[in-house]
Amino acid sequence: MYRLTLRAVPALALCLAGAFAPARAAEPVFHNPLVQQRADPQVSLQPDGWYYFTATVPEYDRIEIRRARSLDDLGAAPAQTVWRKHASGAMGAHIWAPEMHRIGGKWYIYFTAGSAEHPWEIRLYALENASADPFKGEWVERGQVKTGWESFSLDATTFENRGQRYLVWTQTAPDGSKGTNIYLAKMDTPLSIKGPAVMLSKPEYAWEKVKFAVDEGPAVLVRHGRVFVTFSASATDANYCLGMVSAPDDADLLDPKSWTKLPQPVFRSSEKNGQWGPGHNAFTTTPDGKTDVLVYHARNYREIQGDSLHDPNRHTRAQVIHWRPDGMPDFGEPVADSPR
Repeated sequence: MYRLTLRAVPALALCLAGAFAPARAAEPVFHNPLVQQRADPQVSLQPDGWYYFTATVPEYDRIEIRRARSLDDLGAAPAQTVWRKHASGAMGAHIWAPEMHRIGGKWYIYFTAGSAEHPWEIRLYALENASADPFKGEWVERGQVKTGWESFSLDATTFENRGQRYLVWTQTAPDGSKGTNIYLAKMDTPLSIKGPAVMLSKPEYAWEKVKFAVDEGPAVLVRHGRVFVTFSASATDANYCLGMVSAPDDADLLDPKSWTKLPQPVFRSSEKNGQWGPGHNAFTTTPDGKTDVLVYHARNYREIQGDSLHDPNRHTRAQVIHWRPDGMPDFGEPVADSPR
């Protein structure tokens, strides 16, 4: 379970505070890293009380799922492989960023994959399982999730707002311009979108274009009357960081004018805490649903030998999200590794 910590105060002051002020629950602190060598984490707390977890494995060759009653227990939870890459053809390489969602009584896993013969021909794909328990039943391939044009595409997620389900993903622009952007479209089924997509963000600031022009890995949080979409920017080394766009939840989300982009990262490397390249996050809550939690990956060292995509030590971590008086999230900075 997560550990509770209290700021040290003199005993007398503590007694007085208890006598004259209402009790205040301590903030949950998680034992980080939660899961070793798992990047692009996605966690969902389901009504059955389980946290379901998926992530990219370092070998980029399979999709595995696990579950636990607490976030701190995910690392020790047994992982079940539910699908492996193909030996040839589509879905044969670069198996990235699986996300498992419960929609309409079925489970879906959206994931990214390249071709065995052409690993960088990256596209979006989906699996489906009709079983009430995703660890049982059969995971069936449902093919490519079409976005309206064919180009490098990855990192799909989905959310519902005011009765409408949406897909959010990463893709190069249909005009062939360089860089990856964040797009959104309405969904008519869990496997398809309807109507044209709208671009929510493209790399435009210096912090989004370090080594590569990249906006990727969107995650969605609907709170306080707004839809927040975080995304990861720049190369997957110490420069990796989170940016954010948001819109009122009662606005037309397909109108680009509804969205506001922050000009600075909202979450980035912390030299003080020894955390580098935090990104590709997900959102969940404490078991009681009262406290929002940021789940993300980061490394605990800055220097990487060779290509950062081949370094396996992006570990899954979690920390509490604080909220500002204006209703905007304050992610703070990545917390230090927990004592071992």
